[in-house]
Amino acid sequence: MGTGTRARYTLEFKLEALRLAKTGQNIAATAKILGLSEQTLHNWIRAEQQGRLGGPGAKSVSPEQMEIARLRAELARVKMERDILGKATAYFAKQRD
Repeated sequence: MGTGTRARYTLEFKLEALRLAKTGQNIAATAKILGLSEQTLHNWIRAEQQGRLGGPGAKSVSPEQMEIARLRAELARVKMERDILGKATAYFAKQRD
């Protein structure tokens, strides 16, 4: 960063970055897409493996807490997708009439 100020990322952001790194994309590509350095992403992977991944100002997070945060983020995404599909279904049903 160069200014002496470190970026602070939420636990949810870190978990999503880790999920992306594990599914398909290589670490370099994932880091570039997210605007991170490869080393930062490697550090998060290592911290997750050791059960020490945390958010800004957070203490160590247990693997169970990480899983709960991941599941909450996934649930929010699925609810949003469900709502969008419901609205699309209603829109297209109205178009048929």
